[in-house]
Amino acid sequence: MEKAMFAAGCFWGVESAFRKIRGVTGAACGYSGGVVKNPTYKDVCGGMTGHAETVQVEFDPSVVSYDELLDAFWSMHDPTTLNRQGPDIGSQYRSAIFFLNSDQEKAARASKERLERSGKFDRPVVTEITPASEFFRAEEYHQRYHEKHGIEHC
Repeated sequence: MEKAMFAAGCFWGVESAFRKIRGVTGAACGYSGGVVKNPTYKDVCGGMTGHAETVQVEFDPSVVSYDELLDAFWSMHDPTTLNRQGPDIGSQYRSAIFFLNSDQEKAARASKERLERSGKFDRPVVTEITPASEFFRAEEYHQRYHEKHGIEHC
């Protein structure tokens, strides 16, 4: 199994979308990219910790590739809005790929370049691609939120 980390706005829908991909064996909501140890949801929502709502994805690379996960990531949010997804505003909702190794970094940068060249968006892609920092698992009530509440779509 391998891991990947993505931030694309509110983590509930992102986690749910990744869980539906064949080859994804697990997904957890959490926080990454900030400076505070063990942040809470309240801390992160305050916008002062530097964390993004992040989903850590565990996947079987013999079933689904990292490139396929990147394609899914691009399709589940608007990567042209800085620090915003839908009604959620703040740096905690930024678009980010947190790479865990040099292969993931190369793949993420190449994927972003392809997306930018595709002409799909009229505005620049603002997704940050940075080394993964520590992942802090969110409180249990955030895990599988859509599943627990019977929400089918993001």
